[in-house]
Amino acid sequence: MSTAAISTPPNVTRPWLSGLITSTLFLIVCLSWGTTWLGIKIAVESVPPLTAAGLRFLIAFPLFLSFALLRREPLLFPRQSRGFFVFVTLSYFSLPYYLLNYGETHVSSGLTALLFSCMPVFILIFSALFLRERIRATQVIGIAIGFASLFMIIKHQGLHLDHAELLGVMAILVSAIMHALCYVITKQKGSAISIITYNTLPIGIAGLMLLSAGLCFETPTFAAITLRSWSALLYLGLVASVGGFIVYFLLLKRLSPVLLSFVFIIFPVFAVILGAWYEGTEISRDLMLYLAILLGGFAITKLPNKR
Repeated sequence: MSTAAISTPPNVTRPWLSGLITSTLFLIVCLSWGTTWLGIKIAVESVPPLTAAGLRFLIAFPLFLSFALLRREPLLFPRQSRGFFVFVTLSYFSLPYYLLNYGETHVSSGLTALLFSCMPVFILIFSALFLRERIRATQVIGIAIGFASLFMIIKHQGLHLDHAELLGVMAILVSAIMHALCYVITKQKGSAISIITYNTLPIGIAGLMLLSAGLCFETPTFAAITLRSWSALLYLGLVASVGGFIVYFLLLKRLSPVLLSFVFIIFPVFAVILGAWYEGTEISRDLMLYLAILLGGFAITKLPNKR
């Protein structure tokens, strides 16, 4: 009897297993990104913001480099995209992650996640400006609802927005805006570039630049860095940056971009709960109500256009 006659047909599928794997991957991404904000908060407890951002990327870079070599992906962007390479390195990795770290020295990790969850809204705005995509009336309503509830959350959190807190909030929002702009420009100019190529060298160069700037301007004392902050940096570099990246792009092959973008609606919930637990604060019913309205408003902006 031939082996072909007794082998299992390669096309046999198990829909329930595929759905379970997809759901598990989606949950992993939500948890990974939801815990990133607490990781940043712990890291900057004893590491200055520039230095922390640089160390995070330098920890992640060897793994990205290994993936690129194993998959034989090019490390360099195409020659005609060298200017785009500089743009990605500066406006996606370098400055935004410093701003996030700086913001978390003045703002709670949960509020940071909520502020950053506005990023898809800015993507919508930049898509209209640069890609000529139309913004629907329902999306305008969703944006208005989202930002109104965000204002109520800031007020509920007791932030009086003094100079330091205002700078922290602005730094996080600018980071979200820069990421949104980079996503849109990437869709316009970098869609042909491999995802691994897109991340590897920019992460390494950004890490080196940020750490060098930190050594010059922050003069960190490495002996004063606590074990807790080192653990947070390792988590951010190995799990949040590399692990979250890999699982996210595995999901891109299984889910539509619209469904996958709901990660940005879900992960702030994890971030708020974990941040409140770590900081020993109570999550009131009013806060949960404003949070639900905020995320609901942003979810409206993602609903597909149906005639």
